[in-house]
Amino acid sequence: MTVVDNGVNVQALLEAREALKGAPEAAQFTWRATSKWEKGVHSTATVQKFFGLGQEQTHKKESVFSADHPEVFAAEDNGITPIEYLLVGLASCLTAGVASVAQNRGIQVRSIESTVEGAHDIRGILGADSDVRNGFNDVKVTFNINADASKEEIEALVAQSQKRSAVYDALTNPTNVTVEVA
Repeated sequence: MTVVDNGVNVQALLEAREALKGAPEAAQFTWRATSKWEKGVHSTATVQKFFGLGQEQTHKKESVFSADHPEVFAAEDNGITPIEYLLVGLASCLTAGVASVAQNRGIQVRSIESTVEGAHDIRGILGADSDVRNGFNDVKVTFNINADASKEEIEALVAQSQKRSAVYDALTNPTNVTVEVA
C-alpha cells in the first residue's frame, strides 16, 4: 500500500469534526483583522488574535498586510488592492481544500496551482456610473493539479473543496455585514 503525504493531518481534522458535533458552542469562531490608515489610500492590516474553542486564541505570529491602490489609480502602490485580498483568500482556501480532500481520499498530490481572476468594472467605485456595482462582476478560478488521480477524481477534489470552502461560501452567499463607528 502506498502512503500518501500531502502534509495534511486529516486524522486531527476528522477528530475535531467529531468532537465539535457534540460541542457546537466550541465551533463558534470569531476571526479578526485590524486595519490602520497610513497615508493616501494605503493601510496596514494585522491579524493575530481570534476567538475559538470557547476562548481567546493567538496565531503563532502576527501577520501584517499592506493594502493600497496601483499608480494607475493615482496611488503609491504600497500593496495589493483590498479587492485582490478577496482573490488571495479564495485561492488559498480552495487550494488548501484540494490538498486536504486529496489526503483524505488517499490521493498523492505533486502540485496544485490555482489562478483566480476577478472581472471588475471600476466605474462603480469611482462613482462614474451608479448602475455599476462596486464589486466583482464575476470571478473565475482555474486549477492546474498534478496528482496520482484521473481527471474525474481531480474534478471531484475541486468540487468537494468548493463545497467546504468558507471563502467561496462568503463570496457566493449573502453575508450580514454591520459597519459602525465606535
